[in-house]
Amino acid sequence: MRNAEFDREEVLRATMKAFMHKGYAKTSMQDLKKATGLHPGSIYCAFENKRGLLLAALEQYRLDRKTEFDKLFANSTLTMVNLKAYLDNIVLECVSCDSAQACLLTKALNEIAEQDSEIQQVISNNLSMLQQAIAEKFEQAKAEKSISTNKDCHHLARYFLMGICGLRTFAHTHPEAQVLQQLAEQLYHDVSQ
Repeated sequence: MRNAEFDREEVLRATMKAFMHKGYAKTSMQDLKKATGLHPGSIYCAFENKRGLLLAALEQYRLDRKTEFDKLFANSTLTMVNLKAYLDNIVLECVSCDSAQACLLTKALNEIAEQDSEIQQVISNNLSMLQQAIAEKFEQAKAEKSISTNKDCHHLARYFLMGICGLRTFAHTHPEAQVLQQLAEQLYHDVSQ
């Protein structure tokens, strides 16, 4: 059997957009064919099935988000300033009303995670890795004396991540920029004290 040749990252990013736009259950193989340019046979050959494609898309999403996160903190700006910029970027994504800017983890978690323990575990692992990366940034902020040295960085990271997930969820029914920005400001204020 001949292997299909395609840009895997490009296909997975197109898949992410399709799943974020319609949701996993409502995204048909025809939708995926249109989004990726691959025939269903090629999708099945490369990813086994739609579920396999979702798992691969979740991994690509994690890698893309990690790259964005790392780039944001690659400058010499104080860590808390970069955390604020990270939060501001999330608010911009939320108010864009562009389904392609939605969070694939949140969407998949809300839609299918309870029905599929492997997908739930992948999402949980992705969120745990993000939480750890955020905790490391809070540790840096402590070293810079941008936040109190008495702070528990893992607790701050859990709280910050909870706030991010809450913002993303809240934005689905309340996409007003001013409201989301106020909530983000409160979250930042809470963790920076």
